Amino acid sequence: QVQLVESGGGLVQVGGSLRLACEASGGTWRGAAVGWFRQAPGKEREFVAGISGGGGVTEYRDSVKGRFTISRDSATYTHYLQMNNLKSEDTAVYYCATRHGTLIEWSTQKYAFWGQGTQVTVSS
Repeated sequence: QVQLVESGGGLVQVGGSLRLACEASGGTWRGAAVGWFRQAPGKEREFVAGISGGGGVTEYRDSVKGRFTISRDSATYTHYLQMNNLKSEDTAVYYCATRHGTLIEWSTQKYAFWGQGTQVTVSS
């Protein structure tokens, strides 16, 4: 059973930066696609960024393109989400997730393992 733990959230001003990390333990998840999702109060959880199992493909939702970068440390298989030029609408709980498969999926239903989430609050 894969267990995921996110870290790096916090309070930041508009225009600031944060780097989220997602560490895994247990099970075997090397080679699986990983996604970052977020959920704001009263809204559905949405896809933010993903990286394929091989690491060669990344995808981003339009609202974060050019500001967020997903990456992987191949040695530790820790995944990161670098978030720059943060906006108030980026405020949400951020989750990392992995799935049985190498392809990036945007649907939450395609992901079998989730972290507990980390709060990101962007103040104006």
